[in-house]
Amino acid sequence: MILLVLIASVLIAGVTIYQYREQSKDYHQVRLERKEGQIKQSISYTLRETTYPVTTENLALIFKDEIYRIADVQNLNFNIYDLKGNLIKSSKPRFRNDSISLHLDSEIIEKLSNAVDKRYILEDTAAGDKYQASYTYINDDKFKPIGILNLPYYEDNTLNDMELKEFLIRLSLVYLFMLLIAIVLAYFITKYITRSLQTISDKITQTDLTKRNEKILIENPGHEIGKLIDSYNAMIDELEISAAKLARSEREQAWREMAKQVAHEIKNPLTPMRLSVQSFERKFNADDPDIDTKVKEYSGTLIQQIDTMSSIASAFSSFAEMPAQQNENLNVVKIVKLALDIFNEKYIHFIADEAEIIAKLDRTQLIRVITNLVKNAIQAVPEVASPRILVSVASEGDKVKISVADNGIGIQDGFKDKVFEPKFTTKSSGMGLGLGMVKNIVETYNGSISFTSQPEKGTVFTVLFPKEEIN
Repeated sequence: MILLVLIASVLIAGVTIYQYREQSKDYHQVRLERKEGQIKQSISYTLRETTYPVTTENLALIFKDEIYRIADVQNLNFNIYDLKGNLIKSSKPRFRNDSISLHLDSEIIEKLSNAVDKRYILEDTAAGDKYQASYTYINDDKFKPIGILNLPYYEDNTLNDMELKEFLIRLSLVYLFMLLIAIVLAYFITKYITRSLQTISDKITQTDLTKRNEKILIENPGHEIGKLIDSYNAMIDELEISAAKLARSEREQAWREMAKQVAHEIKNPLTPMRLSVQSFERKFNADDPDIDTKVKEYSGTLIQQIDTMSSIASAFSSFAEMPAQQNENLNVVKIVKLALDIFNEKYIHFIADEAEIIAKLDRTQLIRVITNLVKNAIQAVPEVASPRILVSVASEGDKVKISVADNGIGIQDGFKDKVFEPKFTTKSSGMGLGLGMVKNIVETYNGSISFTSQPEKGTVFTVLFPKEEIN
C-alpha cells in the first residue's frame, strides 16, 4: 500500500510537470505566431501606403521611423534583413551596441529558403532563458520576397513556474496525508494477518519427527489462512504416518544389515576351523589306548559347535532376505516427495513433470530406494560451498524415471565398476550394503539403475521402473 502511494505520487508529479511544460511550449508557440502575424500585417499596410518603390533597397527608407511605431504598438521588437542576411533596420535604437546580429548565418538563410511554408524557427537560450527567433520573408504586392523579417521572442515562464510550484506543493501535502493513512492501515492489516501467521510459524518451528506434533487450532481464521492451517494439519497427519513407517523401515533395515554383517563375519572362520580340527584328528599320535575315544569325542563336540554357529549364520542370512512384497498401485510422485520429508537439509529440492505417475511397487521398498540414494548424495556434498541435491520424477515412455543429482565430490573412475557391489564402500564407516540393496530392489521390479559422475562436479543416479497403465 505504501509503495503504491509513493509510486502514484511520483508518477502524477512527473505527468504534471510534463503537462505544464507542454502547455507552456504550446502557449509560446501560438503567441509567437500571433505576434508574427500582427507585425506582418502592419508591415504589409506600411508597404501599401508608402510612396517609395517597394524594393529591398528602399526598405531602410520605408521603415526609417515606421519600424519604431509598429514595435511600440505590438510591444515587441523585430529586425529587417535583406535577402543576403545583412541587417537593414532594427526597432532597437543603437543596435550596433547590443547583441543584435548584423549578418544572418548562411544556414538560417538556406533553411528559410528550403522551408515549405517559407518560415524558420530557431530555438536557443540566452542568459539562462529560452527564446525563439522567427524568420519569414517580407513580400511586395506581387508576393516577391524583398527582405527577411526576424522576430526575437523571449519566453517568460514565471507565471507557469509559480503555478506549477504551488500545485506540486498542494499535491505533496495530499499524498503525504495519504501516505500516513496507508502506513496506519498497513500496520493494522499486517498485525491482523501476522497474528495467525505467527502462530503457524511457531508450530512449524516446533515440528519434530521424534515426537507427536500438535495441530493448529485457530478460531475464525481468514479464508487464505484457513487453507494454510488445513494444509499444515494434513501434513502433520501424513508426517505421523510417514514417521511410523520410516521408523519401522529403519529398524528392519538395521536388523537386516546387522544380520548380513554377522553372517558374513561368522562364516569366514568356519571352514578353516573345520579343517584345523580334522587335521588335528588325523595327525594326533594316539599312544594312549583311550586317546582315540577322547579325540573323537573332542572332535565331535567341536564340529557340533561349528555346525551350530553355521546354523545361526544361516538363520541370520535368511532373516536378512527381503520381506514379502506388498505391491500396490502407487503415485510415485507423492511417495518420493513423502520420502524426502524426513530430510531437513534446505539444499534438497524436488521437481516433477506430472502430478501423478502410477507404478506397481512396494511402498516401503520404494521409500528405501529414495532414502539410500539421497543419503549417498548428502554424504557427497559436505565440503561443497553451495551444496545442491535435485530429486526429480518424470515419465519416459512406458517407464517412470527417478533421478537424484548432486554437485558433490563425484565418483573416481577406478571405483565406478564396484559401486553396486555388496560390502563395497569408500567411507570409513558403514558396511557398503546401501547401493547393492537398492540395485536388488530395483531389479526385483524389472527396473534398472544407472549413474553418471564427474569427479569434483557431481553425480546423477537414475532409476527406471515400469509404469502401470490405468484404464
